[in-house]
Amino acid sequence: MPDSGDNPQASRAPRESPAARFLSRLPPSGPGRVRKLSLSLRYQQGVRPNVTNSSPTDGQILSKESLSHAVTPLSPEEVRDAQLDCSEEPLWTTRTDGRVHLRVHPTCPQPPCTIHQMFLESLDKYGHLSALSFKRLGVWEDISYSQYYLLARRAAKGFLKLGLERTHSVAILGFNSPEWFYSAVGTVFAGGIVTGIYTTSSPEACQYIAQDCQANIIVVDTQKQLETILKIWRNLPHLKAVVTYGEAPPRNMVSVYTMEELLGLGAELPEETLDAAIGAQQPNQCCVLIYTSGTTGSPKGVMLSQDNITWTARHGSQAGGIQPAEVQQEVVVSYLPLSHIAAQIYDLWTGIQWGAKVCFAEPDALKGSLVNTLREVEPTSHMGVPRVWEKIMERIQEAVAQSGFIRRKMLLWAMSVTLEQNLTCPGSGLKPFAARLADRLVLAKVRQALGFARCQKNFYGAAPMATATQRFFLGLSIPLYSGYGLSETSGPHFMSSPRSYRLTSSGRLVPGCLAKLVNKDAQGVGEICLWGRTIFMGYLNMEDNTRSAIDADGWLHTGDLGWLDEDGFLYVTGRLKELIITAGGENVPPVPIEEAVKAELPIISNAMLIGDQRKFLSMLLTFKCKLDPDTCDPTDCLTEQAVEFCQRVGSTATTVSEIVGRRDEAVYRAIEEGVQRVNMKAAARPYHIQKWAVLHRDFSIAGGELGPTMKLKRLTVLDKYKDVIDSFYQEQKK
Repeated sequence: MPDSGDNPQASRAPRESPAARFLSRLPPSGPGRVRKLSLSLRYQQGVRPNVTNSSPTDGQILSKESLSHAVTPLSPEEVRDAQLDCSEEPLWTTRTDGRVHLRVHPTCPQPPCTIHQMFLESLDKYGHLSALSFKRLGVWEDISYSQYYLLARRAAKGFLKLGLERTHSVAILGFNSPEWFYSAVGTVFAGGIVTGIYTTSSPEACQYIAQDCQANIIVVDTQKQLETILKIWRNLPHLKAVVTYGEAPPRNMVSVYTMEELLGLGAELPEETLDAAIGAQQPNQCCVLIYTSGTTGSPKGVMLSQDNITWTARHGSQAGGIQPAEVQQEVVVSYLPLSHIAAQIYDLWTGIQWGAKVCFAEPDALKGSLVNTLREVEPTSHMGVPRVWEKIMERIQEAVAQSGFIRRKMLLWAMSVTLEQNLTCPGSGLKPFAARLADRLVLAKVRQALGFARCQKNFYGAAPMATATQRFFLGLSIPLYSGYGLSETSGPHFMSSPRSYRLTSSGRLVPGCLAKLVNKDAQGVGEICLWGRTIFMGYLNMEDNTRSAIDADGWLHTGDLGWLDEDGFLYVTGRLKELIITAGGENVPPVPIEEAVKAELPIISNAMLIGDQRKFLSMLLTFKCKLDPDTCDPTDCLTEQAVEFCQRVGSTATTVSEIVGRRDEAVYRAIEEGVQRVNMKAAARPYHIQKWAVLHRDFSIAGGELGPTMKLKRLTVLDKYKDVIDSFYQEQKK
């Protein structure tokens, strides 16, 4: 653990951006230097994807029979005739120094490549284009792809100078920024493994991840995060240094460096040393660790290979309609946690693949500043988790509720006309006069106010989205394109796009990927199993978990339930682990019932169905509340939409405590009526909600009920509200 003292590289004066400071010192021949590096390295990296590294923790080999009954874009005859390479390489490993068999198949025959090779190809095409854009002192500044590459190399050399060992990690604990990006790329260049840590993680969670991934270096962006690492440093035997990039340390500390100092250290290492590290890399080696959010236990380290990243960055994004910069430079806003695979593959790696311009939002993006960034940047492509889209919807609804009668009627008319058009003739370029008039007079202005004037592709993922939310945005001519995948599939395995879209569907297979459903029921719902170049290497240090996830033929068993329509569109219905099995033996998927309740009752924010091994179903409910602007935690005050609901049913309540504290008769009666309407639509009586309760506080990350991507942590809720749940069933016994 470091002590206060003199650091030979220290210079603690107030700093400008480390990247800007470094780039200002580059000689005019900087881009030429990039070109020379590019040429010298282009043919150094031979591709040897099928290298055996057998060990007790390496997994199964591939068999020809494993691809039978797979869903694929090819015809059934082509699938049946497909020949596999049946070599003896392991399909999985649980070691960071392990190598795996790449699932190269006639549906995805593209030659594997490393991240450095991908960057070199993009450098030749996009070197002069803006790659990273950030705001400093109110002014947007750009870093070109040539500069980005040089920064990544300099960071890589700095990490090597600090003692980064091959297959050890650089853990990054900070908000999205250019420093996050070139630290991540530099880590891979140096032969290390990128490991993101959520900024909301507790000291215990940080310690668990840093210890598990054997982090040699941790990069942080705030004083608070630095203090967290200092507290746990003594428990991290592999940790050699900490690098800060947002706020400078308050004093000099041994083994604590600023980003500027790291880049300075990189200048001391010969380029040939880094070239040797790059030249030794292979596509079937681990380069990224994504830790699951731990909604069902301890976080698992998902190991992704260089081929996982480069193949998905190219083909997953193509399936979503992302354009190369030669056609149109995509502009995206980076604000979702990069420790999650969705944001990392979309913002970081896909950006490099296609020469996108990535603009970084402010750290308080989810507290309200995101809309301002969207207006300034006007992205061409945007991604948000369902809760982000729901918050945008609620903001629009509140603005509408406060607007005048004529303006409100105009918007409702425009959305009604547009929704009908988009539902009946999706993707049609020939719109009737009323739809064109509605868009020109009303909806185009709404999209401009949201920052979506130029946005052609709007995505969501990481959690289910209510149908009502999707229909709302479809009424604004903002179709929300869903993808389906996991950390274990490097992100998207199914994708929707402007060319491939159906409401409530997760899209169709990414070309080159395979899927099948196993143990299907009478309705055709089964467990979703996946195969292809997206499939992860294994869980770090978790052999039993890896064996459970990947079968003998290399198929990933996702634990998700779904069905496929006749055109190959996937519809996810829930998770096997979430499936409620009542005391009477009925299998009840909770999500459709929860979504139905939220659709019937606009006041409801979260609904969680209870009933596993119980005699009947019950439900926990929370109300939509305003968020604290500083902490983003739910307050006691209801949102405008919730207050409007109360007024409509005859209540004057404006806070949760008013309703729950006195069991507001009007609101409780309205909720009961809404629940009964849902029950009337149920398939059978075992699917009826017989009891419910409203909690005093909405679910939140801080409260522990939601994970970092706003996914419901059901086990935590069951434990936290055990007394409330038990009361449902104790009353039944009396």
